[in-house]
Amino acid sequence: MTSAPAIAATPALLRRVNAGKLLGILSSAGVMTGTGLIQATGLTRATVHAVCNDLIEMGWVVELEAGRDDSSVGRPSRRFEFNSRAGYVLGIDIGAGRTTVLLADLRGETVAKAGRSLSAVKTPAERTALVHEAVVEALAAAGIADSQVLAAGAGVAAPVDRAGNILVDDEFWRRFDTGLGSQLTELHGWPVLLENDANLAVLGEHWRGEGQGVDDLAVLLAGERFGSGLMDSGRLLHGSRGGAGEMLYLKLVEGVGTTHGIARIVRDQAAQLLADPATRTSLRALVGDQPAGAAPLPPTTAITAEQVFAAASDGDEVALGILRSVATRTARVVATLAILVNPELVVLGGAVAEAARQLLPEIEQQLADYTSTPPRVAVSSLGDAIVSVGAVRHALNYVEQHALDLELTRPG
Repeated sequence: MTSAPAIAATPALLRRVNAGKLLGILSSAGVMTGTGLIQATGLTRATVHAVCNDLIEMGWVVELEAGRDDSSVGRPSRRFEFNSRAGYVLGIDIGAGRTTVLLADLRGETVAKAGRSLSAVKTPAERTALVHEAVVEALAAAGIADSQVLAAGAGVAAPVDRAGNILVDDEFWRRFDTGLGSQLTELHGWPVLLENDANLAVLGEHWRGEGQGVDDLAVLLAGERFGSGLMDSGRLLHGSRGGAGEMLYLKLVEGVGTTHGIARIVRDQAAQLLADPATRTSLRALVGDQPAGAAPLPPTTAITAEQVFAAASDGDEVALGILRSVATRTARVVATLAILVNPELVVLGGAVAEAARQLLPEIEQQLADYTSTPPRVAVSSLGDAIVSVGAVRHALNYVEQHALDLELTRPG
């Protein structure tokens, strides 16, 4: 059996490896001296300074005014800093009803935000046009040109495989199989990295949310439909076709039966109860009270999940009953994740997350009845930005991986 030939460690290859090492350290640190970089990398002073000169020339690093190194006397030490404005990334959340765009620098700090409603979208072309409008607005607000954007992460409510292809086995998922990524690349020039929205949510939570420092993590998007992003030992789980974490199996789970999320179930149960004129609840005042003997309210009465949560906070018994029912159902969903992937923490995310904080005591109390390995349960602090924040992280991962191959555009 013959082994593969070894790759020769040429000076150019070593220089590239050292550049990647130094850039990785600088991108996650503040200002560092040459001495600090020598200690962090084990490289010689000559190598550190030569590679930093290369990175300065490329635009990735800036040199600050020299300062005296406390560990030595004589010549002041050179001071280096990662250039977080060397380029920018976009984080795009393309939901069923809305798109949100974040423009961020290379440390992930948001510099602009824009959004558009997608509720009236009829065709893929309309969806792409509205996402494009939001992108243009965010770039214009920050005065950033397309050429300064290095990559865009984009989340869709459908499974996406490692190659960026959307799984279209479900009718709902097919709404997002529109070639949107390639069309945005044609319009703007930068790569668009498609990913499942729940997968991006778990990246966002692990980076900037409740999941910081937790490597066995699940994020449960719980608004209109349940979807989960899974992380095992700090590694995002995809599955063979991008289907890891998909929740269609909930149709088979007793006491759950559908993939409908917390917001939809709360709303539907409230509408069903309000359709019965015998139901006495303060919720009636929110939708237009019906006098005794009047025709019952239709099941499509405009009641929102937020209104039900608010009524429950005020002690309304009907609303409290709805929340108890939803907490039991959600506990079963969380328990299935605990049994299948055994995360340390499950984070409830999405637009309904903050209101769902009321459900946590009931969920945690019931979990022990369903699984011998109950996880901690928390509510996301990222709110409705959870997917777009994760999309920014996804784009930054791409930039960090390909940094030395990217050509930076310096504004005039």
